Amino acid sequence: MIRNLRRAVRRAYRRTVDLSHPARSPLGSAVVNCVVYLEGVRQPGDCPADEAIRRVRKAGDGFVWIGLHEPSQEEFTSIADLFGLHPLAVEDAVHAHQRPKVEQYDDVLFAVFKTVRYVEHAELTATSEVVESGELMVFIGRHFVITVRHGGHGSLGPLREALESHPDQLAMGPSAVLHAIADHVVDDYLSVADCVQSDMDDVETAVFSEQAGRGDAGRIYQLKRELLELKRAVTPLDRPLHALATQPSVLIDREIQTYFRDVGDHLDRVTEQITSFDALLDSILQAHLAQVTVAQNEDMRKITAWAAIIAVPTMVCGVYGMNFDYMPELHWKYGYAGAIGVIAVACYVIHRAFRRNGWL
Repeated sequence: MIRNLRRAVRRAYRRTVDLSHPARSPLGSAVVNCVVYLEGVRQPGDCPADEAIRRVRKAGDGFVWIGLHEPSQEEFTSIADLFGLHPLAVEDAVHAHQRPKVEQYDDVLFAVFKTVRYVEHAELTATSEVVESGELMVFIGRHFVITVRHGGHGSLGPLREALESHPDQLAMGPSAVLHAIADHVVDDYLSVADCVQSDMDDVETAVFSEQAGRGDAGRIYQLKRELLELKRAVTPLDRPLHALATQPSVLIDREIQTYFRDVGDHLDRVTEQITSFDALLDSILQAHLAQVTVAQNEDMRKITAWAAIIAVPTMVCGVYGMNFDYMPELHWKYGYAGAIGVIAVACYVIHRAFRRNGWL
């Protein structure tokens, strides 16, 4: 069932052209939609939040799913009051910039996920953005799910469509939506990690190629910074997922709780990938710095060798430039030619010696 849902999510993403999901609800510009689900089936039409929760409570079953995108304090206050959300969780949801976590406030579970997106680029440079991050907050209660998205990516529209094609999954309640969101976020981590792998392969090939340049250090460092952005999203999620998979909660269906372990396994895989990427980038950077050092040593040896060769004519010319009246061979007919010959032979011998030793 979960595997079929993942395939449905991927198909929904391929069909979706506009992932921004502008406001379609009369509740306000931040509200993407407000939908009632009864027995796992979406009820027709969007409606205000107070009417939606009233319909659910009257039916005694189902839940309402409200999706918001970067709401302001004023826009979120009415919804927070309606559903009795804790002020601390509301503050986190509005201002964002939170670490991944799961907290329970009385009968409301609050979860924070970091979303990531791979930024396509023709060529990795020292200023390329590789990983773009956002945030996704989820409130779940017995009869409601509230999702708050921050950032220009991570739309839940395709996920919602995929879930609606599996009513038996939605019939399990809000915890099924929470699992689907966590699974979707971690799957995005896997996709981004695979794309980062391609960038790492390109950098590694460039560093060890004959055309390796000293500007490669900037590319390596930038990729390491972007990898850190991915690491900040992935690593802190381990403990929250473990809590969802192991700690009993009246808000998490026992059957759904089992599936959180599978999401945790996928997260472990991403964490291992990131750790290996980080270690490999360190090795690539060290290899590049070693190459630069070797190249500098080669340059210094060549400069030293040519300086030694030039020192011979400099010394001879310096001696004969002292203008004393009595100097050896100063008035000899072939003195000039002899001095030039001595200089040439000495320079040739020194040049040969440096060539044989590999300095030139």
